[in-house]
Amino acid sequence: MLIHLFAMFFLVGLVSFGGGYAMIPLIQEEILNRYRWMEAGQFADIVAVAGMSPGPIATNIAVAVGYRQAGWLGAALAALAVVLPSFALILAAGKLFFRYRDNPRVAAAFYGLRAVVVGLVAYAAVSFARHAGMVTAAPDWRTWCQLAIFVGSLFALIYLHKHPFVVILLSGLVGIALYG
Repeated sequence: MLIHLFAMFFLVGLVSFGGGYAMIPLIQEEILNRYRWMEAGQFADIVAVAGMSPGPIATNIAVAVGYRQAGWLGAALAALAVVLPSFALILAAGKLFFRYRDNPRVAAAFYGLRAVVVGLVAYAAVSFARHAGMVTAAPDWRTWCQLAIFVGSLFALIYLHKHPFVVILLSGLVGIALYG
């Protein structure tokens, strides 16, 4: 179990570019489909808690999954595995970037990478919405409430410039009022 846990999160850390939210689809694929360590709803809950917790979301997910599968040792190994490739790659990339940052091909490559990162984050958001029950063929009142919380949160972040912590706190309170 520990070897699979370390290898899976090391691979995720090695091949996932664009930050933690861009890693979610790969983590989800591995945990839900390949290893079948949990159900989609459980994973959605872990992603929600990881997103609200301080620190990088991919590391938080790794800690939660590692702890669920193998206790404290699993949490530590999963966290180390997911950050180790990034740590090594950013040291090497930083050195190369500062040496070749004025090269037109390097600049062009970064324009392409920006677009794919936005696509990965959008995919993670849609996938998370599906697993959270927000995108269904026959929406019920809970689905409509979740969509209202989503739209309200997005409005508060973009147009009212509210701090994410405030939006998270208020959304949680609305959830308690509606579902509690």
